[in-house]
Amino acid sequence: MAGTGLGLAGLDLEKLRMAGAGLALAVLTSGGDAQGMNAAVRAVTRMGIYVGAKVFLIYEGYEGLVEGGENIKQATWLSVSNIIQLGGTIIGSARCKAFTTREGRLQAAYNLVQHGITNLCVIGGDGSLTGANIFRTEWGGLLEELVTEGKITEEVANRYCHLNIVGLVGSIDNDFCGTDMTIGTDSALHRIMEVIDAITTTAQSHQRTFVLEVMGRHCGYLALVSALASGADWLFIPESPPEDGWEDFMCERLGEARSRGSRLNIIIIAEGAIDRNGKPITSNYVKELVVKRLGFDTRVTVLGHVQRGGTPSAFDRVLSSKMGMEAVMALLEATPDTPACVVSLSGNQSVRLPLMECVQVTKDVQKAMDEKRFDEAIQLRGRSFENNWNIYKLLAHQKPAQEKSNFSIAILNVGAPAAGMNAAVRSAVRIGICQGHTMYVVNDGFEGLSKGKIQAVGWHDVAGWLGRGGSMLGTKRTLPKTCMEKIVENVRKFNIQALLVIGGFEAYEGVLQLVEARGQYDELCIIMCVIPATISNNVPGTDFSLGSDTAVNAAMESCDRIKQSASGTKRRVFIVETMGGYCGYLSTVTGIAVGADAAYVYEEPFTIHDLKANVEHLTDKMKTDIQRGLVLRNEKCHEHYTTEFLYNLYSSEGKGIFDCRINVLGHLQQGGAPTPFDRNYGTKLGVKAVLWISEKLKEAYRKGRVFANSADSACVIGLKRKAVSFSPVTELKKVTDFEHRLPKEQWWLHLRLMLKMLAHYQISLTEYVSGTMEHVTRRTLSIEKGF
Repeated sequence: MAGTGLGLAGLDLEKLRMAGAGLALAVLTSGGDAQGMNAAVRAVTRMGIYVGAKVFLIYEGYEGLVEGGENIKQATWLSVSNIIQLGGTIIGSARCKAFTTREGRLQAAYNLVQHGITNLCVIGGDGSLTGANIFRTEWGGLLEELVTEGKITEEVANRYCHLNIVGLVGSIDNDFCGTDMTIGTDSALHRIMEVIDAITTTAQSHQRTFVLEVMGRHCGYLALVSALASGADWLFIPESPPEDGWEDFMCERLGEARSRGSRLNIIIIAEGAIDRNGKPITSNYVKELVVKRLGFDTRVTVLGHVQRGGTPSAFDRVLSSKMGMEAVMALLEATPDTPACVVSLSGNQSVRLPLMECVQVTKDVQKAMDEKRFDEAIQLRGRSFENNWNIYKLLAHQKPAQEKSNFSIAILNVGAPAAGMNAAVRSAVRIGICQGHTMYVVNDGFEGLSKGKIQAVGWHDVAGWLGRGGSMLGTKRTLPKTCMEKIVENVRKFNIQALLVIGGFEAYEGVLQLVEARGQYDELCIIMCVIPATISNNVPGTDFSLGSDTAVNAAMESCDRIKQSASGTKRRVFIVETMGGYCGYLSTVTGIAVGADAAYVYEEPFTIHDLKANVEHLTDKMKTDIQRGLVLRNEKCHEHYTTEFLYNLYSSEGKGIFDCRINVLGHLQQGGAPTPFDRNYGTKLGVKAVLWISEKLKEAYRKGRVFANSADSACVIGLKRKAVSFSPVTELKKVTDFEHRLPKEQWWLHLRLMLKMLAHYQISLTEYVSGTMEHVTRRTLSIEKGF
């Protein structure tokens, strides 16, 4: 694990264990609730206690801050136990009139000083964070006033003369500029997709049209991503009102979809949708329109507060935990001169953004919309919003290709099934057709390619594939070297000039074998691209594989239930075995999402001493009020310390203190409908991969044929940090451990620090990498950010 903390002027982070000594920090949630807020409260509380600070929970948001008394309570480690899986916020949130007045803020300052609190972590939307910043700028003046009124002494005012604040953005709308994802957005998308999947089945039975209204008064993010992830027929968002005369276009398009055999239409509308003149477009207006013009049986479903409810998704739990830890670090490193910041995630790295810069750009978007500068509004939302919008428009409706190209591309799935594969196939087929290519799909992976299971495919053949789990094309683990001659024969017979291989480690290894056989067979001098799709997340060249988000959520839901079953029986430890081959990603991230006590992985070797320490740790835990434990074990983490061995060890050592149970999660981790993340990710990877292939085909086309044998003509597409990158398979070979089917370096190992800290292990934090401060301006928002 590289990197030491750069914060605290390079101070050893061991000293950080005491850096919080004497500090008091408080955490509050404010504004509309969002799933994941509890995970953030838990992480801030535990990290605060971990660095030696006193931590206070403020109940009922700013109202509790103003009223004081019982609303401000000191927290212990156990105050935040067993809350990570709960939606909403356990410390409550209230809209507060009083805090908007100076008298209210004066009272709030008095209440904080009474407890010696000068560090405040606010979890809420832009309104709540702006309020916190006003409070900070007024702090000195408020204390002077309290001295004048005789409420506090001069000495107290001097001791607590600065207030540090840090913000975490909790808002399901994802409407805060500068931050990639706000707490609750992913979970809200989960709720919306569950509803769309459920509605799709009934709509198909009755040939209905559904108008779905989702939240987003000023921001179309939820509507946009759910339309992209469900392949909706039409979409209304406030940032981009439809052209005048849209009524005719929409009805024409819905009619066309039906006449081509589609049994349903889905129209998604953000609650803040408007037309070019700023007049609201309501879901009822759209419904009446469809009924009147087309006579389709049409229903309206308004999702409302369902979107705020339910358990947080894995993404939100991990995001909130990371941000909570970073927030405490930011408070420790704050000086009177550092601007108030919000903590955010950039790719998989924590960053700090100046609060007021973000607020300013967020206001700019609203202003641009009010002044009908809609193109600018979309750009200010950031590059990924703009990407989503453009890809949605490309894929929603077939536009005739400008001209037929002479190229043909074949798509296959290789390895074990992973959720999101079908989304990638769908978008790749459609974007290929837009480009004028001939698109083939291959059944059963490389084996199917050798047996000639190859067929041409059209735009409508992949309709409805987005939400399907598994692999519609069928997938096999066979590698090309077992059937190379036959593969070459079919590549020649079908005149295939590019291969798009969607799959796991075998997909990468298979393409590498094809590249290495180019010397023997000219036919293999074609363009090749791998989209990594595996629940194990073990393909080199990318931080995230398609399907791993769905698998983590599936494992997490099972562990939530397992944990709940222990709430009746006291003193029980569960040993849960996850998949992943030798790669510990699945068990580590699931462990963070469910608050596990330990996660054993191959990448971090462990000995009998470590096992003994873990058992003792659990024995201590059973003496507290929390009398249950959860230990995750990756299936291949150790040759001899098997799941059975761990069970025997824990049972014998814990005799009379706790009893044990084993759960092997097995194939449920491969199943299920893809999560919104994987649908979206698969869709975008499919688009980007085919656009890259098209470029490469043009470059390699000479004298009437494609001839490509350079290293960069066979790549793995992936997300690294934040950018989409294409890495040649021959380069990746150097950084791959083929025996264990793993990349030699893996970014997620630093997450294991967080897992251990949150599970109350006394660990060294010297390897924690602090987030850096980054600015948010119009320019930074226009940078290509991947997804």
